[in-house]
Amino acid sequence: MNTVDRKAELAENLKMTEERIAAACRAAGRAREEVRLVAVTKTFPASDVALLADLGVTDVGENRDQEAGPKAAEVAGLRPGTRLRWHMVGRLQRNKARSVVGWAHEVQSLDSARLADALAKAVRAARDAGHREEPLDVLIQASLDDDPDRGGCPLGELGALAELITHTGELRLRGLMAVAPLGADPAAAFERLAHAAERLREDHPNATDVSAGMSHDLDQAITHGSTCVRVGTALLGGRGLASP
Repeated sequence: MNTVDRKAELAENLKMTEERIAAACRAAGRAREEVRLVAVTKTFPASDVALLADLGVTDVGENRDQEAGPKAAEVAGLRPGTRLRWHMVGRLQRNKARSVVGWAHEVQSLDSARLADALAKAVRAARDAGHREEPLDVLIQASLDDDPDRGGCPLGELGALAELITHTGELRLRGLMAVAPLGADPAAAFERLAHAAERLREDHPNATDVSAGMSHDLDQAITHGSTCVRVGTALLGGRGLASP
């Protein structure tokens, strides 16, 4: 598909996604501005990210560090001066912390004390080297199904992990992220997440973000207070080939 046709396709998908978000916000009695759209571009080329930026998308999510770092650099070359905010939304290994800190503005998948420590050390090293000025924004990934293969911090341990994060000095706790359990009612899962987020804010009033909802369940997530939806398929279509 040529660039003109691809841009038209992305524009139509973005329009429909925005309409869904706006409708869900109206139904929940919320303002559209309360919900941020993160375009999840894993396996799609940098050229698609550049076109989305042209269409007004400002937040981009990636699942794999080894794909995201080169892609972010390529997009910067394709659209110099365009300010995008990059989010790590996939499971993250501790040995990737230093690399992720090099391109991500926010990590949404922090789920353990060991990963928090690794990210804090990576941010400190980057700041000492003059490569970074700000702390790293993070969301704690909350487990809604207690499945260790899907990642996430058990709900009962969120408070302890939040305290650890806030004492690192290098990480800025912004809130919670979660993925609805497979085969379960997403509305019930997102209601549990909303209660967990409310409890977290009692001790961490600045942790106001709730990242929940994807292409298939963003409507239910917005109903239950999501402030950030992570949309891939509805925006970009079936999974494509990663950029080289």
